[in-house]
Amino acid sequence: MTVENFLMVLSGIAWSIVYIDAIRVGIKDRSYAMPFWALALNIAWEFLHAFLGYRAIGLSLQIAINWVWFLLDLGLLYTFFKFGRRYFPHTMRPAWFYIWGCSVLVAAFIVQYSFIIEFGLLMGAVYSAFLQNLLMSVLFIAMIVQRRSTEGQTLLIAVSKWIGTAAPTVLMGILGIQNVLEPNMLVLTTGSLIFFIDFVYVVILYHAKKADRQYAGLTE
Repeated sequence: MTVENFLMVLSGIAWSIVYIDAIRVGIKDRSYAMPFWALALNIAWEFLHAFLGYRAIGLSLQIAINWVWFLLDLGLLYTFFKFGRRYFPHTMRPAWFYIWGCSVLVAAFIVQYSFIIEFGLLMGAVYSAFLQNLLMSVLFIAMIVQRRSTEGQTLLIAVSKWIGTAAPTVLMGILGIQNVLEPNMLVLTTGSLIFFIDFVYVVILYHAKKADRQYAGLTE
């Protein structure tokens, strides 16, 4: 296996672990484990680049991974629409929660398709992926602050996301993809920022989980 394929597979496995554990903990905690704007952008990215990528070049390792991610994201979408209503104001009619959720999904598809129109299929995928990943990193920290708890969040998700983004940062920001993509400074910059913010999130979540266990021990 080449270094290029190894990093692609590592990213594919790490992000699949993120999605699977997010579905599990979402159902367990009756919550949703991925910030919704990030989830919507992910679903749009994975569907468009799996579908359009397959039409353009046929089946490849990355396109197969994209299809797996898209199917797993549907499980995350289920947890949002199933349990997300309780995080919204109780004065809001339930119908508006679903209208808002669907509106975000439409907006995400428009944004992702605009990247493709502006930068092309390959670079549109690369640039939008790292920018939405940076947004996701920030939103994960915002989620733990907003909820004031670790509900719907696990260290497995946090560490797997960290690894899952570090791998393509090395691949596309430092090494490049032979005959496809030169090392990219924007990827390296955003990937490095994501790496740092994800590390901060892992530390915050670790201490929050530790405090939760200590509090649970005191109340038993």
